Amino acid sequence: MLVKIYGSAIHGVSAQTITIEVNVDTGIGYHLVGLPDNAIKESSYRINAALKNVGFKIPGKKITVNMAPADLRKEGSAYDLSIAIGILAASDLIKAENLEKYIIMGELSLDGGLQPIKGVLPIAIKAREEGFKGIILPKQNTREAAIVNNLEVYGVENIKEVIDFFNEDIPLQRTEFDTRKEFQEKIDNFPYDFSEVKGQETAKRAMEIAAAGGHNIILIGPPGSGKTMLAKRVPSILPPLTMKEALETTKIHSVAGKMGKDSSLMTVRPFRSPHHTISDVALVGGGSYPQPGEISLAHNGVLFLDEMPEFKRTVLEVMRQPLEDREVTISRARFTVNYPASFMLVASMNPSPSGYFPDDPNNTSSQFEMQRYMNKLSGPLLDRIDIHIEVQKVEFEQLSDKRKGESSVSIRERVMKAREIQNERFKDLEISYNAQIGPKEIEKYCDLDNDSKNLIKIAMEKLNLSARAYDRILKVARTIADLELEENILSQHISEAIQYRSLDREFWNA
Repeated sequence: MLVKIYGSAIHGVSAQTITIEVNVDTGIGYHLVGLPDNAIKESSYRINAALKNVGFKIPGKKITVNMAPADLRKEGSAYDLSIAIGILAASDLIKAENLEKYIIMGELSLDGGLQPIKGVLPIAIKAREEGFKGIILPKQNTREAAIVNNLEVYGVENIKEVIDFFNEDIPLQRTEFDTRKEFQEKIDNFPYDFSEVKGQETAKRAMEIAAAGGHNIILIGPPGSGKTMLAKRVPSILPPLTMKEALETTKIHSVAGKMGKDSSLMTVRPFRSPHHTISDVALVGGGSYPQPGEISLAHNGVLFLDEMPEFKRTVLEVMRQPLEDREVTISRARFTVNYPASFMLVASMNPSPSGYFPDDPNNTSSQFEMQRYMNKLSGPLLDRIDIHIEVQKVEFEQLSDKRKGESSVSIRERVMKAREIQNERFKDLEISYNAQIGPKEIEKYCDLDNDSKNLIKIAMEKLNLSARAYDRILKVARTIADLELEENILSQHISEAIQYRSLDREFWNA
């Protein structure tokens, strides 16, 4: 007897429905076809043990399992439950009338229990798109799938529950929850606040500008000056995620298997801080079975590279294209996968190998060592970082001051007002904030008066700035004007934006 059952495969951050055809015929043998990987090939052992432990067994007949489309590679152990139910239905051990109404996915334990799987959110979205009545999953994944409305989500702990559901109409427990209510409740859950930062008013101002315009920023300062402390608080001043952004971000983390047990929708912007020993594939994504990298996991959030010069040069250079295009393309001989990567880069570094500024008496680095240290960061990469800010060490008077600094809530209010101005300005374009604008938009929205033009001309000549650095200054100036609710860019905005190009000065390039 031939039975069709439905599962799903992940491609990039979207899903594709897989038809699992199970045919039981006279003879002996178990044949699994349709480009399965090793985890799927091993499923027969898990299925056999699981069924025996719940009172069933694989019949001693010729079983052929085809996973269509046969030219698409299938991977992972999530098809165990689908194949097991298909074998039982094709052997007339359970009823098969309603199988075609459901997507059925789950990894089997030897006792018949179910383990959680990856990529549940895109699978649920695809199931709704294709008109399936519901989806049957391990219980740990149900909250994530229940984000999708107009789809019945059933969580099971053991394969016996699924068998009884189809065979004896014993109802499964349906999972429902109010996505928007949970989203609103957790949207402001931040572990860190800017009020905890002592001093560093200039750095805080630069962080506010970076958050308001979505600009990349690098913090340069000696050890203990608070660079990491400042970076960790950036998500608390970024505008809250929209529902669309939350779904995009959750899909990526779901595909990567980073959602955690019993989790559902991501409600705060991600903050990713990879170690400097990370490989280029782990950063941008890829592998023999492509997975999202750190820059995609930071989509709609912050990627923090602590001690940036300590990262391998090849790792930093592969970021250049994603920083411009805001997506990563992973190409293989037979397929191409796109992962979104629209993130705000926050980096930190010491001013020298010894950790101190060149004019600090504690600095023991020679000019040659300084230059070699700075050369670890290429010019084209630094050009893509809009704001370079020097973070000075905090004095005793500031550290001992009991007064709290300005809270993240009040900074966030100003950031959100500036973002509202940008959203209105770019409402007819595929742009959300100033850091994303190109040459055409710069020409249109960054018009300068004569004083501003003269100021930026002098800066370009003295600092030997590139064309890209010129564009960055204009973008940052546009954001400063938005924060001050000014329609036009004024000379003071240009002047402040030029101050945020520390690494272009002779002080560093001597």
